[in-house]
Amino acid sequence: MTTMFDLTGKSAIVTGANTGIGQAIALALAAAGADIACVGRTPAVETVAQIAALGRRAINIAADLATIAPVGDIVDQTIEKLGGLHILVNNAGIIRRADAVDFTEADWDAVIDTNLKSVFFLCQAVGRHMIAQGHGKIINIASMLTFQGGIRVPSYTASKSGIGGLTKLLANEWAAKGVNVNAIAPGYIATNNTAALQADENRNRSILERIPAGRWGAASDLGGAAVFLASSASDYVQGHILAVDGGWLAR
Repeated sequence: MTTMFDLTGKSAIVTGANTGIGQAIALALAAAGADIACVGRTPAVETVAQIAALGRRAINIAADLATIAPVGDIVDQTIEKLGGLHILVNNAGIIRRADAVDFTEADWDAVIDTNLKSVFFLCQAVGRHMIAQGHGKIINIASMLTFQGGIRVPSYTASKSGIGGLTKLLANEWAAKGVNVNAIAPGYIATNNTAALQADENRNRSILERIPAGRWGAASDLGGAAVFLASSASDYVQGHILAVDGGWLAR
């Protein structure tokens, strides 16, 4: 049974692999046997070192996904340096907080460009390669705000709602071509993106009161879901958004 989750011989792109959720997913995939292309604005030095300690190969690819300019190079470098491309994890993302009546166009565009536009065009470029080889796994990182509205994060909510729809659309188009497209929706995970919420005593209390598990999630809690969706264990899973949320959505 464990061979269903074995990623030996697979190569994966993980965006935003420097810290937090991206780092945890990269390490989980490597522990299952995959080699990893760590994509980000800054080198994922610690992540690469930890992957090497697991006996897997890892490379850094410098790319700012605020634009789609690096997309082709990300794919080309991964295939050239790791010998193939079998898994894509679209994790890189940003957030801007302000009341909707005060939200600026610049903050809207910055979040949508990084969280949605670049995700689509990286899926497109990787999808072309995977369709040609007849198989591949794409994992997008959604959010609780794929299902809910949230407050004071209009562009983030729009982008993550878009990720949910995009995941389903790509699954509809590519499932019969051997490419699985799914998403993970993290609950409230203790990362840099949620530092402001954790520091707000009232918000922190209200969040914890709603989580049946009674705690914020750790980035490592996403690893098992990522390995499942990247492996042959999920070959008949298509267009699914897997919530890893401590029970948040069940309330």
